[in-house]
This record gives sequence, C-alpha cells and structure tokens, in this order.
Amino acid sequence: MWAWFKTVGLTWRSALTDKGTLLMFIVAPIIYAFFYPWPYLTQELRRVPVAIVDQDHSNIARQIGRFTQASPRLDLRFVTSSEAEAKAALARREIEGYVLLPQGLKRDVLRGQAVVAPVLADGAYFLINKVVLSGFGEVLGTVSAGIELRQLQAKGASPLGAAASRSPLNLSTVALYNKTQGYGSYVVPAVAVLIIQQLMLIGTAMWVGTWFERRRPDADSLATWAARTLAFACLGLLSAAWFFGPVFRFFDYGHSGNVAGAALLLLPYCWGIAALGVALGALLADRERSMQALLCTSLPIAFLSGFSWPREALPAPLFALGDFIPAVVGIQTFVRLNQMGATLAEVRPFAEILLLQALGFSVLAAWALRRRQMGEAKNVA
Repeated sequence: MWAWFKTVGLTWRSALTDKGTLLMFIVAPIIYAFFYPWPYLTQELRRVPVAIVDQDHSNIARQIGRFTQASPRLDLRFVTSSEAEAKAALARREIEGYVLLPQGLKRDVLRGQAVVAPVLADGAYFLINKVVLSGFGEVLGTVSAGIELRQLQAKGASPLGAAASRSPLNLSTVALYNKTQGYGSYVVPAVAVLIIQQLMLIGTAMWVGTWFERRRPDADSLATWAARTLAFACLGLLSAAWFFGPVFRFFDYGHSGNVAGAALLLLPYCWGIAALGVALGALLADRERSMQALLCTSLPIAFLSGFSWPREALPAPLFALGDFIPAVVGIQTFVRLNQMGATLAEVRPFAEILLLQALGFSVLAAWALRRRQMGEAKNVA
C-alpha cells in the first residue's frame, strides 16, 4: 500500500515538473478561468445601435423615439424618413436594426385600426437580433398600452378600470437558475466541464506518451498504472474544485446548488477521463500526437453536449455517441447539480453512465497498456 501511494506522489512530482503537463494541469485552468468568462462580464447585450424610419412625423412617432432613447436595450443613433438610408447603415453595421413607422400611423391609431410597424434586424447575429426585436417590442408595446388606456378613459372608464379592462390577465416572468438571463451564466458553467476534460485528457496522454517514448521498462503492473491514474484524477478534481468553487463564485455564476452531489459524481467523472487519457497515451505513445489528436475535438463535443443545441434534437447516432464522451454526460450532470440544485435521484441516469464510463475506460486503459508493453517487449527481444 505504501508503494502504491509512493507511486501517486512520484507521478505528481513528474507531472508538475514537466513544463507541458504542468501547463495542462495547473497553468491552463487558471488562465481559462479568467480569460474565457472575461468577454461575458456584462452578461447581457445592452445599448444596441438602432435607427427609426419615421414616415409619419406625428407626436406618436416622436413618443416612440423618446421611449427608444430611454430603453436600456437600444441606442438610437438617428431618425430618418428614408428606409434606404437605414438599410445602407445596416449594411455598414453602423446600426443593427431599425423600426419603420409608416405614413398614416397616427391617423389609423385614432381611428382604432391596427397598425403594423415592421422591425428589421440582422438575423445572422441571433443575440443582437433578439435584443433589437425585444427592445422595439417593449417600446411599441408600452406606447400602444398608453394610447389604449387614454382611449378607454376617454370613454368614461376610471384609470384602474381602464387598466383592468385592457389587461385582465397580467404575465409575471421569473427566470429560474439563470436569474440575470446572462449569456455568461448560461455558457461558462457548461464549457468549464468541457475544459476540465480536455486539459486532463491532453495532460495525461502527454505524460503517458512521454513515458513510453522514453522506452521505460515494461514491467509496471496494472496496480502501478492504477496509482498513476489516481494521481491524474486527483489533479482533475483540483481543477474542477477551482472552477466550481472560487471561479463560479467570483463571476457570480450559479453555484453551490448540490455541492455534495457534485463532489460525489466528480469522482467517476475525473477517474474516467484519467483512464481514457492513459489509454490514449498508451495507444499513441507519442508526446505531441495526443495534443494534435485532441485539440480538434473540443468544438464537436460542445455541439454534442446539449447546451448550445438540445441533445434531444440531435440525430440518434450523434445522441448515442455523446454517451461515450465524459464531458457530454458531465455537462448534463454538473449543470443540473451546480446551477439547478438537482438531487442525485434526479441525475441518476447520468450518474450511471459516468460510472459505466469510468469502468469501461479503465478496461480500455488496461488493454492499451498491456498491448503497448507486449509490443515493447517484442522490440527489446
């Protein structure tokens, strides 16, 4: 037993004195923790530049302009009567959208007729497009409500009666889990789980590849390699504790929903990744090749994980493929535990997959190590 723990310590020492693996296990998590969330500090898009095409020149149109200027979502850059001018500004990215107030707007409103005020935005940038549409929707809705209330009061209704008549049912929207509805709170907790996997995989595979690259003796037992796997898994646990604790708290992302549950399931998660890293390192047996093979996998895994696009909407083969990738299952698990406060019973299907992955990748690692060691023995002979 003492020799086993000694192997763990020696593995830590070797990994943390190697510049490449030190970068993957310690330096990169610190850099990623602040570099990746930095662009999303504002959480929400605000003051998006827009314009108004005013072809009515009425007091209602001017009121819409004032409400647009007051909107925290929109930044009114100019008012023009030429839609061609607004389209040209949109093409030059000077504005991100505009609303068209048609001629006869006030006349139709006073007659009680419905008026359509088109809002045009660049759909290629979906977040900006959403802010422009929702911002103008709030402005037009507020102005419309005020006009309707005045019309009801002109017919003899009291202010309270007019408000109740216009809106008998009021909608109260409460955001769960991501209370600020910020983009950073949505994307960073999920991507952090993927970062933990990729850095662990690359660091572990690099170390194991270097081990075989230097033609170490092939007499190491599976127990010795189990100790090394534990050493790498502990480094992964350290990285996960760094992200789930201080980083999420510093940036005020959802955290501490179910700390005990997350800590428990991090054990099979990190063990499975470490075992997969050992298997890849033994199969590739090359220090640089592991990084070359793994760097291009991050984006496909992100798309398979279900936070940018629902997993249920993926083709069946891709959905099934995701169950073999620790980060895909891990994102589904730890977002629920950390941000949503789910119980272990509620994430039981994901927990079972993580346990199966840890077992399966351990078997894969044992096979890859045995295969590599037998190959080296033949070369020596």
